[in-house]
Amino acid sequence: MTGTDAVQETAAERVDASAVHNRIRAKWDDLPTASQRVAAVVLEDSRLVLELGVNELAERAGTSPATVTRFCRQIGYTGFVALRMSVATELGRTSARPDHQADIGRAFGPDDTAEDVRSTLLNGTIRSLQETAASLDLVQLRALAETLAHSRHVDLYGVGSSALAAEALAGRLYRIGVVCNVWSEVHAGLTSAVLQTEDCVAIGYSHTGRTAETITMLEEASRHGSLTVAVTNDPGSPLAELADVVIQTSAFERFLQPDDLAAYYSQVYVGDLLYVLTAQVDFARTSTHLAASALAVAPHRATGAASRLPARLAARRNPV
Repeated sequence: MTGTDAVQETAAERVDASAVHNRIRAKWDDLPTASQRVAAVVLEDSRLVLELGVNELAERAGTSPATVTRFCRQIGYTGFVALRMSVATELGRTSARPDHQADIGRAFGPDDTAEDVRSTLLNGTIRSLQETAASLDLVQLRALAETLAHSRHVDLYGVGSSALAAEALAGRLYRIGVVCNVWSEVHAGLTSAVLQTEDCVAIGYSHTGRTAETITMLEEASRHGSLTVAVTNDPGSPLAELADVVIQTSAFERFLQPDDLAAYYSQVYVGDLLYVLTAQVDFARTSTHLAASALAVAPHRATGAASRLPARLAARRNPV
C-alpha cells in the first residue's frame, strides 16, 4: 500500500467515502504537489474545512491561500465556500445515516460474507445515485432535452460499460421518435461525426473523461457544428473541457466490480432522467410512438399458453 493509499484508506474509515473524497481520489494524480498537500489534509479530517478558514487551512497544509482556492477548483468546486458547503452537507448525511449503511465505500475482501457484499453494493449504488442527482443542473438538462426533441440526429459515443449506458439512452430516445445511433468503434464513430451539423447533438460517455476514442469522436462532431455533451465523473477532464454541456456523475471506485458498475448505474440514471425530460417536450408525439411500439411487439409477448410457444418449446414442456 502506498502512502497515498494509506491516507485515503484512513480517511475512508473516518468519513464514510464522502463526495469530496471521491473527487479528490479521481483527481489525485493530476494535482500539483502543493494541491496534494491540501488534499491530504482534507482527506485526513474533512471537518477541518468547516473549522478553519482559508488562511488557517493553507497554514495547516504548508501552502498558500491561493493554492487552497486553486485546489477547490481543481476538484470541481467554484471555490472554498462551495467546498465547505459540500463537506457540511456530507457530514450531516453521515451523522443521520443508519448504522447498516456504514460500510459504504470500503473495499471488498476475499472473506466478506454474501450479506456484506450485498449491503455494500446496494448502499454504495444508492449513494452514487443520490450524489449524482444532487449535482445535476435541472435547468441545463431541460434545455438539453428541448434540443434533443427537435434535433435532426443524435450520436452517442462510449467504450466498454459506457457504451452500454449510451445504448440504454439511445434505445429509449429512438422509441419516442428521436433518431440516434451509438458508436463504440472509433472509425465508425468518426464517419458518423463528420455528418453532424448544427441541428444535431453528440453525447460522449466516459467515467474518467479520458477515454481517447470517445474524446476523438466527440471532438470531430464539435468541428462540424454539433452541440456536444459530456457525461463524466470528472468535470475538469479533457472530455468535459471540449463539450458544450457537462453532466457530472458520481460513483464510488473502491469496489471490486466488473466494468465499474457504480459508474454505469449513475450514467444510466442520468440517461433515464434526460429521456423523461425529452419525452415531456412533445408529449403527444411521445404517446403516439410509445403506443405504436407497444402494439407492434404485443403479439410477440408470451402469455403462458403452450399454444403460443414455438413448437419445439411446447414439445419440451409437454413430452409425449
